[in-house]
Amino acid sequence: MKLRTTAYNRQQGFSAMAMGEFTGTGSEYVTVGEVPSPRANHMRKLSVLPLVFLIFYEVSGGPFGVEDTVKAAGPLLALLGFFVFPFIWSVPEALITAEMGTMFPENSGYVVWVSSALGPFWGFQQGWMKWLSGVIDNALYPVLFLDYLKSAVPAVGGGLPRVFATWGLTIVLTYLNYRGLTIVGLVAVCLGIFSLLPFVFMGFLSIPDMKPERWFVETNLNDVDWNLYLNTLFWNLNYWDSISTLAGEVENPKKNLPKGLFYALILVVVAYFFPLLIGTGAVPVQRELWTDGYFSEIAMIIGGVWLRWWLQAAAAMSNMGMFVAEMSSDSYQLLGMAERGMLPEFFTKRSRHGTPLIGILFSASGVILLSWLSFQEIVAAENFLYCIGMILEFIAFILLKIKHPNAPRPYKVPGGTAGAIIMCIPPTILICVVLAFSSLKVFLISIVAMAIGIVMQPCLKFMEKKRWMKFSHSPELPDFVNGEDTQSLVQ
Repeated sequence: MKLRTTAYNRQQGFSAMAMGEFTGTGSEYVTVGEVPSPRANHMRKLSVLPLVFLIFYEVSGGPFGVEDTVKAAGPLLALLGFFVFPFIWSVPEALITAEMGTMFPENSGYVVWVSSALGPFWGFQQGWMKWLSGVIDNALYPVLFLDYLKSAVPAVGGGLPRVFATWGLTIVLTYLNYRGLTIVGLVAVCLGIFSLLPFVFMGFLSIPDMKPERWFVETNLNDVDWNLYLNTLFWNLNYWDSISTLAGEVENPKKNLPKGLFYALILVVVAYFFPLLIGTGAVPVQRELWTDGYFSEIAMIIGGVWLRWWLQAAAAMSNMGMFVAEMSSDSYQLLGMAERGMLPEFFTKRSRHGTPLIGILFSASGVILLSWLSFQEIVAAENFLYCIGMILEFIAFILLKIKHPNAPRPYKVPGGTAGAIIMCIPPTILICVVLAFSSLKVFLISIVAMAIGIVMQPCLKFMEKKRWMKFSHSPELPDFVNGEDTQSLVQ
């Protein structure tokens, strides 16, 4: 993993934004640029191509895990969902990430967005819910890996062998993250190509068997599991903002971050839609069979054993890529929060490989603790917490538009404040629908998790005040947050 670039000039206590903003206190202003940490001086940053595939793995990783949409609603609604849903959710989230990520190009990402708009208390809540949501999300990838493997190795389908396999896989992937992804971009590109190629071959092989009428069978709105359908769609098309916690690693973020998000959006939608189009058109649809791991059976029907093995290997590689990418985002977020004084200073500790050691250990422990939940429960709980975090992001996005319209925005979503509000309405409605379909168990688990964050923040502040734990000095937010008109300072 590329080492985190320090975004602050600590000696002067100023915020050193990566675009070279004017910062300072009182009437004194200095021009500061990106100030890399000593360990990061020699590290290369992410260019557009690896950035696209890193975002791809933060959000998707391929069509592995979309099968439940067919089971829940049939092929037509599954296809419509992955065609329409991105316009309702993914595009607004990607646009917000592009503007806010270039406005605050540092690795604490959405935490500093919310802190700037709503204050440090809500910034901490955002960090807690998003980190926990990310850890829950990461608990899915060993589950998905084993679901694809169980057709070839039935022993990992359940019981103690599955538990030990889940833990073992988590430990191995955590170790890879600990060692650092110094070539993360190249690895992401290679894994992405390898994961998508079997679906290209499947598409060519399926042409003689394609029957478009199969896309319209079993379409009955009275026989739709809306909870499973919406949660699966939502899980497969969110987390566009995760790249913001690595914004300090992007080369020329004011240009490359929006560009990377745009290309990744196209890649993600294509990687979902066409495999579903192939799988439901070339093979007779039996909804009850469409569950996570079913694409490997479709590969067997269309291409034989060799294609199934290739697809299973692709699923394994994809889940490895998603796990490592998500853990990297989660652990660097904790490091960024600690550097902002929101978490104890020991979270800033790095391994000898430059990776956030404590953040990785905490994230891995959370994955193991949550591995007892089922696939559907993990998705639903992760979605609930993620929804609450996204509401805070929408509020922060709009408030910063209202309070600081002249603040430097290297990339600006068109439409001004009114456009921002209108853009946030459809995804907010969708969030309310997803929350409304949550089960009582998921609701209670999520409420308890949120309550822990509400109690944790004042407890940490109390420990800081009593000096029971050491905290880093919280760096200054940009001047426009403190009431200064930075636009008037720009030459």
